Amino acid sequence: MERGDREPLVRKTSSSYRTFPESTASRLDKEYLRSLHNKRLYLAVFASVLGNFSFGFALVYPSPVIPALEAHPSPALRLDQHTAPWFGSVFTLGAAAGGLSTMLLNDCLGRKLSIMFSALPSALGYALLAGAQGLWMLLLGRVLTGYAGGVTSASIPVYISEISHPGVRGMLGACPQIMAVLGSLVLYALGKYLHGLVLDWRWLAVAGEVPVLAMVLLLCFMPNSPRFLLSQGKEDEALGSLCWLRGEDTDYAREYEQIKDSVRKQSRRVSCAELKDPFLYKPILIAAGMRFLQQLSGVTCILVYLQPIFKKTSVILKPEYDAALVGLVRLSAVAIAAVSMDKAGRKILLFVSAGVMLVSNLTMGLYIHFVPASHNGTVANMTLVSSANLPAEPTNYITLIPLLATMFFIMGYAMGWGPITWLLMSEILPLKARGVASGLCVVVSWLTAFTLTQFFLPVVNAFGLEVPFLFFAVISAGNILFTGCCVPETKGRSLEQIEAFFRTGRRSFLR
Repeated sequence: MERGDREPLVRKTSSSYRTFPESTASRLDKEYLRSLHNKRLYLAVFASVLGNFSFGFALVYPSPVIPALEAHPSPALRLDQHTAPWFGSVFTLGAAAGGLSTMLLNDCLGRKLSIMFSALPSALGYALLAGAQGLWMLLLGRVLTGYAGGVTSASIPVYISEISHPGVRGMLGACPQIMAVLGSLVLYALGKYLHGLVLDWRWLAVAGEVPVLAMVLLLCFMPNSPRFLLSQGKEDEALGSLCWLRGEDTDYAREYEQIKDSVRKQSRRVSCAELKDPFLYKPILIAAGMRFLQQLSGVTCILVYLQPIFKKTSVILKPEYDAALVGLVRLSAVAIAAVSMDKAGRKILLFVSAGVMLVSNLTMGLYIHFVPASHNGTVANMTLVSSANLPAEPTNYITLIPLLATMFFIMGYAMGWGPITWLLMSEILPLKARGVASGLCVVVSWLTAFTLTQFFLPVVNAFGLEVPFLFFAVISAGNILFTGCCVPETKGRSLEQIEAFFRTGRRSFLR
């Protein structure tokens, strides 16, 4: 098709950037499809999400390692019931610190360089874990790997959203969650494979270095975000970046002008007076609120204390297989979300996700409340390992209820409120505040996770295991209301269109 023949199509599709019609997706021309299938874009996304693979690997590192360290012959490295929980939870404090620092890193270094910077604390943290000679090295290693995870959590979604084509941004936005789950599964598999070997926990830390180094090497050849480059006044570099991401045989110049026009309208710094502008505070409140509600729904507590919960409810499940089963369910659900986000839309998946979590948590809470007392031990106040080592109690098939409820909760979370909250955070935040606001959202997320995880066991000891699950059910109901009242539908919209909606407040943009 000659360029002259293509002009009517160009004019036709360019109007969609102003009006948000429903038929936008049906008006794709051949250039649109060519840019949609440009393999370089997917290579750049893959290079960046290796950071999420490392994050998932580091997050569940304590699962196979704590048992080995509790039985370690050296007193300097041996964990007890007081130090073992800190070995697991201090990671979230590091992640919160990483998110806080990314508020500056995202705008100073850029998205790509921030991701690459995370390799330094991650590699150092794994090195400390691999060569640990004392408890302080173990805890510092966990803090550093958590810090790296916080940086990547705030940088990778923004980088992916800014380089992605609108037609596949939903699918690519789910990739960080998919890679994090894959990282967890690989950790579980390696832990099982290395089990029984001398210093197996040290070799697990060594294995964690591999995706970090691969990420840095690949990102050296990837472009930075065109939007960030334009915000820094590097117009030629931004045009070259977009050309690389979309393909030379596409009309990438048209998209470049739209991005440039959006960047031109925004100052490079956000003043205190501007924070009163709904264009800024509304998307920031929505993104931070979603991160807050996501963690309040209880996912971190359930994953961290999965074995004690199963033991408390006498689930028929071998401890060595429960984590892998949860990981497979999460992976399947995130994959479903990835392929359906750009077809069904974000909001419908959020509604379904919150509904499934509500039913699952309510079922779990009512089961624990009404189950005969003989099924409830006193395991929940013990550590993950000590509870797992207790002999199994007599069970019957009714104990499949908490197992299925937990599996459905994980599935519901992973198909909506897990990946979509990260994606929407990077989509709706305005460019002028995207770096700072994404870091703020990560801080909110991980501080909430740390607080909830620390209070989970005291609440269980004082009021019973059903109380937190009923609380999580109430939060899930709140998630449904929040989605219906506050969350915009961004399927198939460019980032410039989404910014235009918040700038003008025209609800017709969302129909």
